Amino acid sequence: MAEKTIIVVQSRMSSSRLPGKVMMSILGKSLLYRMVERLQMVKTPVQIVIAASEDRADDVIEDEAKNMGLFCYRGNLNNVLDRHYQAAKLTEATTVLKIPSDCPLIDPAIIDRVLGFYFSNPGKYDYVSNLHPATYPDGNDVEIMSMACLEKNWKEASRPLELEHTTPYIWENPEKFKIANVAWETGKDYSMSHRFTIDYEADYLFIKRVFEELYPLKNNFSCDDILNLLEEKPEIYEINAKYAGVNWYRNHLGELKTISSDQTKVTFG
Repeated sequence: MAEKTIIVVQSRMSSSRLPGKVMMSILGKSLLYRMVERLQMVKTPVQIVIAASEDRADDVIEDEAKNMGLFCYRGNLNNVLDRHYQAAKLTEATTVLKIPSDCPLIDPAIIDRVLGFYFSNPGKYDYVSNLHPATYPDGNDVEIMSMACLEKNWKEASRPLELEHTTPYIWENPEKFKIANVAWETGKDYSMSHRFTIDYEADYLFIKRVFEELYPLKNNFSCDDILNLLEEKPEIYEINAKYAGVNWYRNHLGELKTISSDQTKVTFG
């Protein structure tokens, strides 16, 4: 089989905290469109696939995918792992990237850097991410796995959190998988202090403002460009600062043996 790399963008309209967030408007286009636009700037040859649910509310996501010329797989609402696996099977992928649809500010160069590490070590790793431990600003999530790794994960994972979040079974069982992590080359750790992802209304207002400031001048703006903007205009950083460090780990601290309380903010407000 020829080598084929896909990026699976999991997407749904029924987000519990901010329903319909992927279709919210950013400079006249949907947030999902703006994210895909950034993924298309990745220099490594990849195919982008949207993985939505069978819920009728996600029809609009499938329509948007078609408008962008992308394949959209529809599967189980809660079993996101199965959605990744079935989408990878249907596209005959050999390498699969998991990038959630709540990362519209993701830097394509960071994706290329993690991919570069993975492909420069052929066969050495089953799973490579920049999340264990995380160092980049939150919202630059890159997880790469071989198809064999994804299939083993799909066959063996069973806990609800493993099915919903796709990869915990892999990084929670390092004795079963060959795992590596790519850290931010600056040596800094902004994973708990800078939030470029979307889960709340304040996140949307932050992301919208960043696009409005940077996109008209440079549509392929980088992570460094965002950080420079926040230095120049700290009021933008403050828009969603109270949510910095808030992530899904906080709901599963007792269930995740590799995640400690200092990797998530439990209370905020």
